[in-house]
Amino acid sequence: MKAKIVVGLGFGDCGKGLMTDYLSATSTNPIVIRYTGGHQAGHTVVKDGIRHINASLGSGSLRNVPTYISDYCCFYPPNLLREYNVLKTKVENVPKIYINPRTIVTTPYDVAYNRLMESRLNHGSCGMGIGATMSRNEGAYKLFAIDLQNPMVLEEKLKQIKNYYELKVYDEVTTNYFAKERKQMQDKYLDTVESEMKYFRDAILSVPYYTRPYEFLKSYDTLIFEGAQGVLLDRDFGVFPNVTYGYTTSRNALEICKRLNVDSRLIDIYYITRCYSTRHGNGWMPEGEVKLIKNEDETNIFNEYQGNFRTAELDYDLLRYAIECDNSYSADLDKKMVVTCLDQRPDFVFDKSRFPEMELFFGSYSPDSTSLTSL
Repeated sequence: MKAKIVVGLGFGDCGKGLMTDYLSATSTNPIVIRYTGGHQAGHTVVKDGIRHINASLGSGSLRNVPTYISDYCCFYPPNLLREYNVLKTKVENVPKIYINPRTIVTTPYDVAYNRLMESRLNHGSCGMGIGATMSRNEGAYKLFAIDLQNPMVLEEKLKQIKNYYELKVYDEVTTNYFAKERKQMQDKYLDTVESEMKYFRDAILSVPYYTRPYEFLKSYDTLIFEGAQGVLLDRDFGVFPNVTYGYTTSRNALEICKRLNVDSRLIDIYYITRCYSTRHGNGWMPEGEVKLIKNEDETNIFNEYQGNFRTAELDYDLLRYAIECDNSYSADLDKKMVVTCLDQRPDFVFDKSRFPEMELFFGSYSPDSTSLTSL
């Protein structure tokens, strides 16, 4: 059994989906494992002219490669249903979806609270409820994929989560707003919950997924670990306070490999970066906007929670820092570098000499992984 781990080096939005798609096309009996983050991903894949944005599903979906959502992730049933229905219009058969029994479930309450607080804090959240979900689950108010299969347990847990957030919303808005503003904030929270709750319940019944523990993965020859965001947003190594709630290095993927006794000699890590720096959401990044010539199909656009999609020159020292952070988990493994979006900067030359430990360098010239070539 081989393992191929895809890690973003920057602030995310670097081409992890493209590399996952490439590995899905070139590997034997593969499965894509989501090992961090959740349904906030926007991993764009193009195959035979068909374009799909993978959020909940793995980026091998257009190639009928199954997805496994690990317990290091969370998932939101309504978003999974929406993506499933979109994919059905693009492929003859949607690949199998497997979810670890202990994968954390996002609820409409998490989403509503996240959006409520983001409107005040401007943290840079995408408004999908990821941070709220993870924070809630660290306490007593846990909800896992296995709970969705028992209606009585699910209803009782949803009731308690509802009470949990109603108290938090009251405390937050009472502390920070006058009466009129407090009422507006509470109404916004309730509207979001009510609009999503029916769809949440429908999604639980409508999406054909299977809960499987890790041992199930031993039936596959190639484990493709698809990361989320990037090392510079990692909860340990990112520049606070604008970091993600999870671990975006290879840490989680390597923990799963240990559980499955994958031989370290059969583990490859693929570090992904665009040929310029990007960030979607508030927070520090290098300065100096980069003018692009071919970004009409850019997936990342302005939204009310993250704001503008920003660009800057590629900073080799930051790439070096991100790799050293990941080396704290993966120092002895084989490493490869992938540079994407080279079609947007035709005169750009990547300085390979800065990364002498890399075995191979790949470059990508379009969202279609068939454009991937050796640098």
